[in-house]
Amino acid sequence: MNLYLGIDFGTSGARGVVIDEEASYIQAEVRYPFNDALAAVTPKIWQEALFMLVEQIPEELRREIKAIAINGTSSTVLLVDAAGNPVDAPLLYNDARGSLVLEHLRSIAPPNHTVLSATSSLAKLMWMRQLPAFNEARYFLHQADWLAFLLHGYLGISDYHNALKLGYDVEELKYPEWLELLQIPIQLPKVLPPGTPIAQLRPEIADKFGLRSDCLMCAGTTDSIAAFLASGAKLPGEAVTSLGSTLVLKLLSRTRVEDARYGIYSHRLGDLWLTGGASNTGGAVLKQFFTNAELESLSCEIDASIASELDYYPLLKVGDRFPINDPNLPPRLEPRPDHPTEFLHGLLESIARIEARGYELLQEMGADKLSRVYTAGGGAANKTWTAIRARHLQVPVVASVYTEAAYGTALLAMEGWKKG
Repeated sequence: MNLYLGIDFGTSGARGVVIDEEASYIQAEVRYPFNDALAAVTPKIWQEALFMLVEQIPEELRREIKAIAINGTSSTVLLVDAAGNPVDAPLLYNDARGSLVLEHLRSIAPPNHTVLSATSSLAKLMWMRQLPAFNEARYFLHQADWLAFLLHGYLGISDYHNALKLGYDVEELKYPEWLELLQIPIQLPKVLPPGTPIAQLRPEIADKFGLRSDCLMCAGTTDSIAAFLASGAKLPGEAVTSLGSTLVLKLLSRTRVEDARYGIYSHRLGDLWLTGGASNTGGAVLKQFFTNAELESLSCEIDASIASELDYYPLLKVGDRFPINDPNLPPRLEPRPDHPTEFLHGLLESIARIEARGYELLQEMGADKLSRVYTAGGGAANKTWTAIRARHLQVPVVASVYTEAAYGTALLAMEGWKKG
């Protein structure tokens, strides 16, 4: 039996999914939750999570795994030395310290380019140049790149989904000339199409975990694109909303759309484009105020057909990326009604409004007309929220065929093995 392993590193934990050749049946599903927010920024815990996930897969299945791919959170980055050891703490996807270098970047990058965001990989790299530890650094890697390196042993390899916000030109498939003007003194990753076979597992990794010595490691992707791949969406006009800790929109389009003023960018997906953006609103804000049990019970008390009059912009802290790209945008969570059901209704309605505005903006910029929205992430299970969102979006809103990003990454691994 040929099996394929996809590993997903999200904001709340890591997951693994093993699929067979038919991809219609999940052979195994494993999880490693991060217990606190600090865990998400510690490479030591990433490594522990990665190895624990593999160990949790039943031995008899491990022996049949032909290929592995890993996704990570977009623009979560780190500097490593020549041996691949991190030289400083990583910067997470939503870290906006890069705002300090935006003026300099604007003088070099084309107007409204994807990198001109406080949270882009390139803005983070430019900020990291001033760190004392930068002198020890030899490679700049994304989370998925470093995790894959732990398994295959080759440093400095990425994929064009992760490398987009580093400035990699996904149309020409090369680093642009303007990037050379920055004179970055360390190695930028070699960029491959997602799913491309990189190398077989390191022999000591194969031995340690009882994996095949010829098991292939394939180039990965980002967590939200992996969720898109898992969803079942295939046609222009179909979209996936990931309702996890944050809100991520991806609309399949024949036209590429880019505009950093609104945090809009397009990923290449074969001959089509995945246009979209990511907002800092989402499930993390809900969990600040409600437990999972409260979210479930209070949602049942909401009449989704009636609009809430509360107008919030739910954020955990100052700053958003899309549909308003403003690092200084303040959260708006007032007035706070006495009844928690009303407050939750206002939050769900407001996040739905932000989602609808996001898709509206993508279409205004020239993306294909929205025809259907698949939903991935924890929020997909909330029927009340789904009904509120359908009212705002005015198109069918359905659950993704598979909601785990790890499943989409396993599909990538399978494609890679077939190519390899």
